[in-house]
Amino acid sequence: MNSSTILSHSNGHISCPNVNPKTPRKHRGFTLIELMIVVAIIGILAAVAIPAYSDYLKRGKVSEAIGLLAGLKTPAEEWYGSKGTWHTNISQLGGKTSGKYVSNIEAKACSSDPPPAYDGHGTCGRQLEATFFDRTGFPKGEVVILSYDSTHRTWSCLGSSVLTTYLPTGCK
Repeated sequence: MNSSTILSHSNGHISCPNVNPKTPRKHRGFTLIELMIVVAIIGILAAVAIPAYSDYLKRGKVSEAIGLLAGLKTPAEEWYGSKGTWHTNISQLGGKTSGKYVSNIEAKACSSDPPPAYDGHGTCGRQLEATFFDRTGFPKGEVVILSYDSTHRTWSCLGSSVLTTYLPTGCK
């Protein structure tokens, strides 16, 4: 073995023969300013990402409501086509009437023909209405509505002013 690569014992001290004590040490770790910069960058990214993620979650909740309402479209149309009246007892249509974010689904009908458009203040037509739970991040009683046009046999998607940004593109 080469004696210059082995630690030597002289006078009870261990020394490394290839290390000069006057040379500066190599950089180990990060300085405080470097860590503060990283924390600031993470904070900026979080400030942008958290609201975007919140919007993403709300869109998912609205999608659940649209999906539940879509499952009731065909039974509601069949009922209307065969009976000539709009069915207001939603449980007899045979679809799922609540979900993780949707507290209940109701069928609403008015006596006028054609029914008036939904104005967000209780006016109803031939509609299926999904109401959200309070814990979803929407105001209490917030709804998404599918409205049926019996003349054209088409469905249109409606929502209150709070939900229009969260509605799927087919509903806007």
